[in-house]
Amino acid sequence: MFKAIIIFIVFCSLSAAAFSQHEHHMPAGNHPATMKKDTTKPAMEHNMDMHMEMNREVPMSHAFSLNLPMNRNGSGTGWLPDASPMYGYMLHSKNWMYMIHGSIFPGYTNQDLTSKGSRGDQKFSVPNWFMLMAQRKVGEKGLFHYNIMLSLDRLTEGGNGYPLLFQSGESWKNVPLVDRQHPHDLFSELSVSYSYAFSKKIDAFVYVGYPGEPALGSVAFMHRPSSLPNPDAPISHHWNDGTHITFGVATIGVRFDKFKLEGSSFTGREPDEDRYNFDKARFDSWSGRLSFNPSDNWSLQVSHGFTKSPEALHPDEDVKRTTASAIYSLPLNNDNWLNATALWGLNKTAGHDGENALLLEGAMGLHKVTLYTRYEWVQKSNEELNLPEVTYGKDALFPVNAFTAGLNYDLLQFAKTRLAVGGHLTFYDADNKLNNLYGKNPLSLQLFLRIYPGLMKMDMQ
Repeated sequence: MFKAIIIFIVFCSLSAAAFSQHEHHMPAGNHPATMKKDTTKPAMEHNMDMHMEMNREVPMSHAFSLNLPMNRNGSGTGWLPDASPMYGYMLHSKNWMYMIHGSIFPGYTNQDLTSKGSRGDQKFSVPNWFMLMAQRKVGEKGLFHYNIMLSLDRLTEGGNGYPLLFQSGESWKNVPLVDRQHPHDLFSELSVSYSYAFSKKIDAFVYVGYPGEPALGSVAFMHRPSSLPNPDAPISHHWNDGTHITFGVATIGVRFDKFKLEGSSFTGREPDEDRYNFDKARFDSWSGRLSFNPSDNWSLQVSHGFTKSPEALHPDEDVKRTTASAIYSLPLNNDNWLNATALWGLNKTAGHDGENALLLEGAMGLHKVTLYTRYEWVQKSNEELNLPEVTYGKDALFPVNAFTAGLNYDLLQFAKTRLAVGGHLTFYDADNKLNNLYGKNPLSLQLFLRIYPGLMKMDMQ
């Protein structure tokens, strides 16, 4: 099975390179998000007219609507701004449209440069993910779509993932994973969906995943344009998009013009320690999300959900999660972009105060250089940090601030695949009560290569 998966990934990559000559292109700078628009038409109609012209046989649309641009595709059923950049390989057959994308980050991390704490670690690691998307029209108004997302984290990161100070969530060998980012499952998404266009302004869809992503939180971090150059998961991951790999999801939704309302039934338990298997589908949790794209540059959402027993080590603990986010994308000259995200998440368990998280992140492309930054403020409990109640108190909350600044530099491009070198520093400021474990203001370093698809032009000849 594992050999077959690896062969599949290699095949997808080679196919993308081999068939890249058959893609449809226009001159540089004519990306749908940057082309001069016909101001006599609404932005949504203009984008769709352009997409239809680009391929008369296969409409290049959003995954859940024939009347929206594919740039709005996020993770799961989440929305990005219509002006978002897209990185991937696109292939066509007579009836199908395929897109392959992903990222590989081989590199070195040292999570305690000052050597003042006892919880830091260092490691050579290779975080990675790969995704295949495919869709075709069904009749004049229907659209069928499927996603396959894979990660080889378990092979490259081991069972306990890679070091990341103040990160928490999931477990390894029945011990909570703290100060480490857990590896993702080999099968991170296997989903299908069907949508129907009642008119240009009204769509309805159903989405089923095993695993998949419910309608809860913003677009997951590895799919947000503002997060793409950063190999690290946010330490607020389990306050916002921690349900992006869920074994059993069913979502229904309806779009009316610029708004979308959707609800999900899903499995609350997070993936178990066996990253190669399929966990039991329980459908014991629920969520709802309202999304609003007021313009091509903005995507807003608010969501709330009940998650039944997410952590296997705390089976009697349920979580109510509330999130709000704003994602912004601004195309610049010469295929450059400014991307930013602001989000807030709240986790509430019975008998405990709510735990908040705030994230602000941005990325700016300037020719071959991409500058990126991330700021987080997260309230971590003694349970999250696996601290003894006797020493730190039963319901103690520890505020943690983390500020990251980094850059990528594109070294070369081959067969529409880019190779960049990058690095960043993260400065932490946490509650003084944690100084004996982490030291005062710990500092971490990442040095890495980034292998990723080139920018999709999606242009006419």
